Amino acid sequence: MIFRIHDKEYRRATAVEIVRDMERGTQDYPQAGGALRQFLAWSLTQLEGQIPVRELDLARRVSDQTLAFSYLCLLDKYDIGQLTVETDPSSSSEHALP
Repeated sequence: MIFRIHDKEYRRATAVEIVRDMERGTQDYPQAGGALRQFLAWSLTQLEGQIPVRELDLARRVSDQTLAFSYLCLLDKYDIGQLTVETDPSSSSEHALP
């Protein structure tokens, strides 16, 4: 999975790993290393003028992985970043053993 934002590129296997890298790279964030939802909530408040308020709710019943992926999709949707999901070529039927 690849996520590009502000001339930075993050390449990781999961959305949570990408969001954690983004957190570590955000100098303005005062609680680095805390709960993932805290960073997402903080980040979304920074984007209030760019993303409609209805999109800023963090569902409590959703896993961190789903929430992180939804966050990256939201940033992509509003042209704040660009998400690319790479598929593993070894998992396609072309490469399956007979």
